[in-house]
Amino acid sequence: MIDAVGAHFGQIDILVNNAGEIMVSPFENLDIEDFERAMAVMFWGTVYTTLAVLPSMKMRGQGRIVNVTSIGGKVSVPHLLSYSCAKAAAVAFSNGLRNEIRQFGIDVTTIIPGLMRTGSHVNAYFKGNHVAEASWFGVAASLPLLSLNAEHAERLAVKAVCAGKTEAVLGIPAQILLEAQTLLPGLTADVLRLSNALLPAGGPDESMRTGRELEDRQGSLYSLLTALGKRAGQRLNQPI
Repeated sequence: MIDAVGAHFGQIDILVNNAGEIMVSPFENLDIEDFERAMAVMFWGTVYTTLAVLPSMKMRGQGRIVNVTSIGGKVSVPHLLSYSCAKAAAVAFSNGLRNEIRQFGIDVTTIIPGLMRTGSHVNAYFKGNHVAEASWFGVAASLPLLSLNAEHAERLAVKAVCAGKTEAVLGIPAQILLEAQTLLPGLTADVLRLSNALLPAGGPDESMRTGRELEDRQGSLYSLLTALGKRAGQRLNQPI
């Protein structure tokens, strides 16, 4: 892919690593393959493309690498453990990489958005109590006070990259959560533990379902509460 892009455009000036997927599940329903798949997409996917563009960027003495991670890579929230592990690895790679390659004139910016309103709940993977997991996540990823508008996030990310920032946390909820984790880690852990008690319990069914597969089992209230998320997905070419 990198060779094809370079052959067409002549050189790659900026690399944006943004590929991702999300698994929503209690820990007891996760297996090793879930962690491996998350790492393959969100950690190794970032590493492979970065290593591919670095030689030419170093030779020219300039370039920008933007790694879109997640607040989950800073604060591991319940029922998103495999996702948070992969995002945490991507955050560590991104921040550490900047420290080592800035000497070659290459800027690395780590973008850390909160929950995004992109319609991703339809394509998320769910395990455990599938319908209940899809319900809480779909609503959270669609409500304006909890989720971040994608176009607004885009503007914030571009501004951070152009300013050469090391890191940018996008969205007030994500900023509050990170500040709480930094200043009051014990209290934050207690709150997250309590929130876990409110989430669906695991179940004996080990199968995996997408949000799209579960939609016909959701009610009209769910459709109403996720309307903004679905609308965002259609606007952003998310397969709905």
